[in-house]
Amino acid sequence: MEWCDVGIVLSARPHGEGGAIASLLTASHGRHAGLVPAGRSRSQRATLEPGTLLTCRWGARLESHLGRFTCEPVESSASLLLGDPRRLSVLNAFCALADWALPERLPCPDLYDASLALLVALQGEGWAAAYVHWEMLLLAETGFPLDVSACAATGRQDELVWVSPRSGRAVCREAGQPYADRLLPLPAFLLPELPAGMEWPEQWDHPDICTGLALTGYFLQHHLQVTIGKPLPWARGHLVSRLQTVDR
Repeated sequence: MEWCDVGIVLSARPHGEGGAIASLLTASHGRHAGLVPAGRSRSQRATLEPGTLLTCRWGARLESHLGRFTCEPVESSASLLLGDPRRLSVLNAFCALADWALPERLPCPDLYDASLALLVALQGEGWAAAYVHWEMLLLAETGFPLDVSACAATGRQDELVWVSPRSGRAVCREAGQPYADRLLPLPAFLLPELPAGMEWPEQWDHPDICTGLALTGYFLQHHLQVTIGKPLPWARGHLVSRLQTVDR
């Protein structure tokens, strides 16, 4: 069998003499792996850099087989970000988390579209906030959605400032005040609608960015990591360190 698609390179590891097994996040086939013959050659190495958008053809005798990829690059995100270590860290964390968390061969069109939007955002403003939103969507795609549309206790849609670590649902200021030390802070930019007077954080060092990463990180670690049975990728922790360090 055979199909053609577009995809984003998540990872590539050596295989055999000169080959590589690539993992792609594809538009119609989800996260999908395949053998790229001569994938470690000079011409193919750049094609298989994480974050590269490419067109691909996959073929195998049976659907259950690993199969082979033939790939043609469209755009390399990594090459555009080499001068900015923080944006490059976001790209690496995105690729590593998607490769770690997504089940293989299960279509996830919403997450794929959000991933393309993130690659675009990395070349402009608001990229750090876009990444936190992407982590929220990853959690939803893998069965751990955060509901920040209304207070879990009162149903109110205003003054939402915390998230319950148990349910993943928002809690308003009034209802959560007695339990504030047990709740997770909810930055306003993650709400469905920004409160009046609030703006989308455009700087990587905005305090709300680190608060948002702490929120999604809690559920990645305490829910998704437990389900997968493997620790969070190193790239995710490295990203948090990068964004918290001003002079690097």
